[in-house]
Amino acid sequence: MSSTPDDAAPLVPPVTTTQVYQVVVRATPQAVWDALVDPEQTTRYFHRARIEVVGDRIVSHGPDGDLWTDGAILESDPPHRLVHEWRSLYDPVGAEEPASRVTWQIDDRGDGTVLLTTVHDRLDGSPHTASSVSGIGWTTVLSGLKTLLETGEPLVC
Repeated sequence: MSSTPDDAAPLVPPVTTTQVYQVVVRATPQAVWDALVDPEQTTRYFHRARIEVVGDRIVSHGPDGDLWTDGAILESDPPHRLVHEWRSLYDPVGAEEPASRVTWQIDDRGDGTVLLTTVHDRLDGSPHTASSVSGIGWTTVLSGLKTLLETGEPLVC
């Protein structure tokens, strides 16, 4: 009996300590930047998290108000680049791991679209976090951001 795409296991990339994701979004660099740091927008695509810049930190709270992430902003160049620490405080195992790093690079393609590159690295000492955010984790976030900016509607409710 031969395997068909309908009964094949989904293709899942191996978990790595440097994860790179890219998506092209029909939006301005400023619109993408705002979607990354405006809690009214992040709640609509980032697992309902309220993410905001508080001083020199990026802080995320879950829908129930629990602290999900709290990390230092390492670099900020609006609307082109944001680099910050990532701590998985929403998960007891991940909360015990050292901080990793997330880089958001927003490149204007000159045709009404931007290339958003997300790099999650420094995951060497954080295997649980690496596993929990890899693949579908970041893919869902980026797909949701793209859908929200291009249609005005959230991808997932």
